[in-house]
Order: sequence, then structure tokens, then C-alpha cells
Amino acid sequence: MFVKGFFDNDTNTITYVVADTETHEAAIIDPVWDYSPNDGKLRTTSIDAILSYVEAEGFKLVRVLDTHAHADHLSSADYVRRKMGVPYGIGAEITTVQSVFKPRFNATDLLTDGHDFDDLFKEGEEFSIGNLKARVLHTPGHTPACLTYVIGDAAFVGDTLFMPDYGTARADFPGGDAATLYQSIQKILSLPEDTRIFVGHDYLPEGRTEYVWETTVANQKKSNKHVHDGISENEFVAMRTKRDATLSAPRLILPSLQVNIRGGALPPKEDDGKTYIKIPVTQL
Repeated sequence: MFVKGFFDNDTNTITYVVADTETHEAAIIDPVWDYSPNDGKLRTTSIDAILSYVEAEGFKLVRVLDTHAHADHLSSADYVRRKMGVPYGIGAEITTVQSVFKPRFNATDLLTDGHDFDDLFKEGEEFSIGNLKARVLHTPGHTPACLTYVIGDAAFVGDTLFMPDYGTARADFPGGDAATLYQSIQKILSLPEDTRIFVGHDYLPEGRTEYVWETTVANQKKSNKHVHDGISENEFVAMRTKRDATLSAPRLILPSLQVNIRGGALPPKEDDGKTYIKIPVTQL
């Protein structure tokens, strides 16, 4: 098994290439679509570089996956799907997320049945990347649809857990829940202690100067500042609730969600032939 992370400086997101070194089949997890909120321009610079890397390494891309409907970057998974002809997978509870946000954006085109995606994964489902076996864990709390992909000896946890010195995901988005997040984290921490944990973002907490995105279950259990051994669910919920109340909305939440709930596609063109990202006033 081969894993390589690509760090996006604009959104602090890590996109992963996961490959079976025997068959050379590969998947991409949590790809980023470059978006400039100042002028509304979209670029594929980041994902094109990753696709070029995949080609240069001789990998055959067979899947593109998102861990959840991101609120901090636009997913380029639909671009990968169309360009490479591979299926796009996400959690089955994306239909709940679609239902929550459809009225917030007046997205009358959205059917909220998940048909915008190819694979809607549920707890315990399995799939393959070459000879690598992948298992799906439903790990809600940050959003209702969050998944962890357990592939080989590694778990790709999205935003549920960060590096131990940064902690855990916020749980105050619509559909989020701190107690549910705590239970999902316990599910991840019940994996074998040597399981490698690959996080969806990294931010530089005080005292660290380099971005990192790999740790282990054992390190998380011992050192995660929010959920290390001995912290009860009630203590976690109180901490998470208090901390979330101090956080501002992510910079790209409005453009990100209305694209990501549509399977990474832009809203339909309006009667003037143009596509618009809507900015609802006081909706969040």
C-alpha cells in the first residue's frame, strides 16, 4: 500500500492518493477545486497536478472519494469523475445534508436523493482498490454524512480527528452534534493501535512549525488534546460546545456547500446563461 498526501495551502486541506503497489490501482480522497472568492474564478491547478502525479507514477485511477460534504473547500471530485471516468463515492447520509441545505440556498434543482453521486456508502460496506480492501465506518458528528475509510493499515478520517496537538472537528454546523462526534471518535480509536491515521486538514498550533497529517490510533489515544484517555463524553461535549461558540464560519462555507451537495457540480445556469454562487443573507 502506498499513500501520498498533497497539502493545499489555501484551505489547509490534504488530498490523498492511495495505491495498491501490486496492481497499481489507485484512489484519490478529498480533492480540492481551486476557488477565488474575490473574483469567483475556478481553477483546476491543484487537482491537475495530482492527476499528473498519478499518471507519472503509472497508477490507474479507479475511484475518487470524499469523506464528507466539505464546508471549507469546493470538491473537485466531479471534475475527476468526468475527466478520468471513475465513480465518485461519499456517505449515504449525504441525502440528509442535501435536505438541510437545499432550502438555505433555495436550490430548487436539487432532488436530495443522492443521485448526484455514484456510490453512497453505509456503515460496514467494503470495496477494493486493486488488492487493497477498504471498509467504511460511518463517523458522523461533524456532519451527518462523515465517513472514515479504513484501507489496509490506514484510516482516512476526514475532519473527525486532527493531529493530536490540534484536537477534533467542530460540531456546530447544521446536522452536527458533539455527543455523536464523541461516539464516532471512539469508534475510530477502537481500531488497532498501530493503525495509521491520516487527517483531512492540518493547522499550525502554537509550538509547531511544520504541517503534518499522519499519526496513529495509539498517539491519538495518548495525546489528542480533546479526547485522550480519561476524557468522558460529558466533558468532551462541554468543551466542544464552548469552543464551537467562539468559532467563525469557514471562509468558503457558502460556495463550498452549494457545490458539494450537488456532487461537486456547479449550480445550473440561469436564464441569462450564467452560473451563480448564491450568498444568502443571515442564513447561517
